[in-house]
Amino acid sequence: MDFPAYLATMPMHAITEIHGEPGLLERFRLEIGAFDAAARDRLTEALDLAAELHRDDRRVREPYLNHLLRVAIRMMHHYQVRDVDVIVAGLLHDAVEDHPAELAGPDAPGDPTEAALAALAARFGPRVPRLVGAVTNPAYDPGRDKHVQYREHVAASLDREPWARVIKVSDFTDNGVGVIHTVGPKVARSAAKYRPLVPVFRDLIARPDTPLSAPVKRHIFAQLDLAEERFSAILDQPN
Repeated sequence: MDFPAYLATMPMHAITEIHGEPGLLERFRLEIGAFDAAARDRLTEALDLAAELHRDDRRVREPYLNHLLRVAIRMMHHYQVRDVDVIVAGLLHDAVEDHPAELAGPDAPGDPTEAALAALAARFGPRVPRLVGAVTNPAYDPGRDKHVQYREHVAASLDREPWARVIKVSDFTDNGVGVIHTVGPKVARSAAKYRPLVPVFRDLIARPDTPLSAPVKRHIFAQLDLAEERFSAILDQPN
């Protein structure tokens, strides 16, 4: 498939709408061209694993892999992340939560989540599963509000893992700013779920130990403003 020369500068949701998964895969290949051969091999291995684990998963109108590609591309292009462990963890950030048994293998003993994290450690080293674990949702108390527990988990787990903040804010941006690319009842549900996290991410990204440059932080703050604007348009309009 032929892609335009300006694919490297296109907004990711525009690539998704016009070129679909093949376009995002090509954009990913363009982004990893800045890395050395060993890093490219590692990133490609993580992408292949993510594609296999999520091969049957969908996000409303698109393959789930599109979301994982956008999270990784955003970190490389907009956040200027060159830490390979962080990008690998971004590609695999939903693997343990969504496919623990498949990741760990059918004969893995013990807790599926722990076994899946151990499997990631065996393939990618100890730091990747630590980052993935920080953005993996725990089992929630059925007697409490799920969204409240989600916000508590995000604040607590990201407090102690600065690089996990980078992964999670890229994930949040794809879900929050990208909410207008969703259709049906999920639009309002997603806006209600994610809107209370805007101030949480403002605080986390503003912290001195968040390993991003000042211009990147300003870019993220602008994206958080845009997310809030879109949440307001969805949730605050009079009936």
